[in-house]
Amino acid sequence: MTTPGNHPPRYWGAAGQPTLDTWQEGPHNRWTFAHLGEMLPTASVTRHFPAAPAAATDRLASLAVPGLRQQLEESFTDAFLVLHRNEVIAEYYRPGFAPDDLHLVMSISKSMCGLVIGALVDSGEIVTSARVVDYVPELAGSAYDGPTVQHVLDMALHLNYSEDYLDPASEVQTHDRSAGWRTHRDGDPQDTYSFLTTLTGNGTVGRFQYCSANTDVLAWTIEHVTGLRYSEALSKYLWSKLDADQDATITVDSSGFGFANGGVSCTARDLARVGRLMLDGGLGPAGRVVSEGWVRSILAGGDHQAMGDASFTGAHPHGSYTRQWWCTGNERGNVTGIGIYGQYLWIDPSTDTVIVKLSTWPEPDTGHLHELQNQLLLDVSRSLDKPLATQEIPAEETAPESKETAA
Repeated sequence: MTTPGNHPPRYWGAAGQPTLDTWQEGPHNRWTFAHLGEMLPTASVTRHFPAAPAAATDRLASLAVPGLRQQLEESFTDAFLVLHRNEVIAEYYRPGFAPDDLHLVMSISKSMCGLVIGALVDSGEIVTSARVVDYVPELAGSAYDGPTVQHVLDMALHLNYSEDYLDPASEVQTHDRSAGWRTHRDGDPQDTYSFLTTLTGNGTVGRFQYCSANTDVLAWTIEHVTGLRYSEALSKYLWSKLDADQDATITVDSSGFGFANGGVSCTARDLARVGRLMLDGGLGPAGRVVSEGWVRSILAGGDHQAMGDASFTGAHPHGSYTRQWWCTGNERGNVTGIGIYGQYLWIDPSTDTVIVKLSTWPEPDTGHLHELQNQLLLDVSRSLDKPLATQEIPAEETAPESKETAA
């Protein structure tokens, strides 16, 4: 089992970790009283009341996509946004969800982690051909003892890890319990660090296997290299460079480790800024995040021969995965971050467009909804091939937008 002393402290100068039994006492209370959300469940007390609109807020008239509003409703959309060049040209927010509400983006969080790794590769602090255990020696003897950082980035290594979100016996559910996402069971690892050290594999590399644990290994690598907690590194190397409207959040486990593989929440508009960063060659409004070369390598796609996910190749026959991004390999060059329950950060280089779709599907991974959603994103992208001023707008999409939460 790992110990807190092997990881960045919860706060600067901390002696040990604050716990549920000690957070109210000095010296921990100098930090916990200002970071209570990391110790106890909290609820928002909004600055606006009512906090959420009673009706949907939308402005979709600029998109010549028949039946778009109905498709958004049928695919359980909470927020939908189209950023064309530097202008938001379309938005939709379901009843009860406002434009400035944060939304869990699930595994789009992985793509953000990949960008932080890219920043550290560009600075020379991480070498992708180096072994993972060269950076995280605590993983010696695990499935990560041998594979390189690049293997982990591309999810190109074998692990004995089931990503079946609905199976209580799966490794992904144990992972969730270790991270505080589910009720802890006797015998579970105490935190995410400890969980990662338990993973095994057959030692093979080069074949794609989607595994959420890989992203948390990358986050642990980031912590070792920078000396920062992952949440701090995500701020320093990415979020602070975006000119974001709001702070993002990330869930943390009992040791304070950020759930890099799926724990980020943010607004749709701020998530679109991550996509804009990609289209701008890695340059954010407040500074460069990654090099143009890092972005080009993602947009060019990974090794589609290594892709073993039939559900993805069924929709994208030339699809691949690289640097924590899904690459469609289609004629448009679409690249996307994807999260379960219907989260998409869709990049369309041919029209210089970013599409965000945040949803709450009834089940985590539904083939029918993936197909509907993928087609919707392609239809919106193709609609922008024609200059906006010359498009004929379908009558059903010209309804006036709600005034309740004008964007």
